[in-house]
Amino acid sequence: MSGMLYLCATPIGNLGDMTPRVIETLRSVDLIAAEDTRNSIKLLNHFEIKTSMTSYHEYNKVEKADYLVGVMQQGKNVALITDAGTPAISDPGEVLVAKCHEAGIAVTSLPGAAACITALTLSGLGTRRFCFEAFLPADKKERAEILEELREESRTMILYEAPHHLVRTLGELRETLGNRRLTLCRELTKKFETVLPTTIEEALDMYESEEPRGEYVLVLEGKSLERKRQERQASWENMSIEEHMAYYEKEGMDSKSAMKQVAKDRGVPKREIYQYLLSK
Repeated sequence: MSGMLYLCATPIGNLGDMTPRVIETLRSVDLIAAEDTRNSIKLLNHFEIKTSMTSYHEYNKVEKADYLVGVMQQGKNVALITDAGTPAISDPGEVLVAKCHEAGIAVTSLPGAAACITALTLSGLGTRRFCFEAFLPADKKERAEILEELREESRTMILYEAPHHLVRTLGELRETLGNRRLTLCRELTKKFETVLPTTIEEALDMYESEEPRGEYVLVLEGKSLERKRQERQASWENMSIEEHMAYYEKEGMDSKSAMKQVAKDRGVPKREIYQYLLSK
């Protein structure tokens, strides 16, 4: 029988957040795949875990995943850990999980710390609907496309950022999103944990005289649904009915559905749109 993959969450700063179940699992598996064995050995030594380790990271994630799948196909159990937090979230672990599913190998996740969720719950912003973007891409074109998508996002947004890129990212967010409510989180679960409810503009003003330190989680307010409705209403008012119809038909709607949506947008009965178009 094949072995199993265990996704083991590790602390993001406070060793007290290591769960007993993760400790027991790391002791009992045949092999631990770690993002950086030099960092992880400190964690394992602290909890007196003697299991052998192998490296698994962004630069070997494909070939090493194949190797680890082979190990599990031989009946051995493997645990995956990152330097901090939950594997496979903005992490090469997603590749290993996908390959395990393809090979019919069972995967289970042992819950624990995740910086994105910790920051969200501390932010004071809406938590019912949220999206996670992790680090914005370095490629300029792709970065611009993602920022443009976020412009219309109504859910609370969570991003990661390094201190030396924070001011640049805040500037891009202000340019794209305008001034939004923002909660800056850093050193989460550590002695000097900082949670700062602010705005994008206030944060930019603050970092003109203060150097950013530590890894940041940015929790951003989404565009309100009411504002989106008002903006859509304003755009329809600048369109002719023909242009409005063409907009929806270009999106793939048939004429009847487009007419119904145009009427809804404009707050008028559908027959009024029908009669107008019939007269043309």
